[in-house]
Amino acid sequence: MLSICGEGPSGPVESGSVARMCGRYAASRGPEDLAGVFEIEKWEPTETVLEPDYNVAPTKEVYAVLDRPLKDAGDPRPVRQLRKLRWGLVPSWSKTPEGAARMINARAETVHEKPSYRRAFATRRCILPADGYYEWVTGEQERDLEVEGKKKRPRKQPYFVTPADGSVFAMAGLYEFWRDRTLPDDHPSAWWVTCSVITTEAETAPLAVAPAEGPRALADIHPRMPLMLTPDRWDAWLDPARTDPAELRGLLAPPPAGLMRAYPVTTAVSNVRNNGPELLKELEGPEEGTLF
Repeated sequence: MLSICGEGPSGPVESGSVARMCGRYAASRGPEDLAGVFEIEKWEPTETVLEPDYNVAPTKEVYAVLDRPLKDAGDPRPVRQLRKLRWGLVPSWSKTPEGAARMINARAETVHEKPSYRRAFATRRCILPADGYYEWVTGEQERDLEVEGKKKRPRKQPYFVTPADGSVFAMAGLYEFWRDRTLPDDHPSAWWVTCSVITTEAETAPLAVAPAEGPRALADIHPRMPLMLTPDRWDAWLDPARTDPAELRGLLAPPPAGLMRAYPVTTAVSNVRNNGPELLKELEGPEEGTLF
């Protein structure tokens, strides 16, 4: 399988033979909407609001929901907060933030044991709200050429994957703090707070709504998908008092099948410079010929 994890100025960058998620999603809900959905207790209306982003890419700031005691509050009770984090996790022990763009995803199967993620998995879990995510399908002949190491640039058709009922796509995530030792303590950029999306095997069951022409299941698009948390798991996932790896791993079970829909969208989304609601418009059929 192809690896589609990074991106260049005009789209995804190929980087090997291990399948990874592509790093792009849409997040258009504002803080007021998210505060209602997730029962947020702490959000500063005076803070800079993130604009709706229909082409979220690695290293961008994104909204995250987390439970954490308030700083300097004198109360150890975790408070449900809406925070702005940078997408691309930097482990606390890293000497530099280089490589953050490569750490946008953590695999559900190994997140509890990987040095870069296991401490955050134990105590710093979050939810990353999205409208849905993009994934690219490669034409069958072009895919064969890529696997053989040929230079031809493949044709790729992007698909948008989103809850069929229009609800928020609550992606399981981790967050971490990193201190930039080159800056003084009072510098506004002295501390970085970064995050990563947890992924799991893509569903093989039929989509709730499938395109007229194209994939019938998420696994037909890509072998991995972001792990979506249903509302009944939100409180347990965010609870920092839960630290037992075995118990936490039980929360990483895939959601019930048949909740998602997928449809083809314009190839304009392949360029990170493009950003607008038109990127989510459903096409009657793929723009690029693929394996379907």
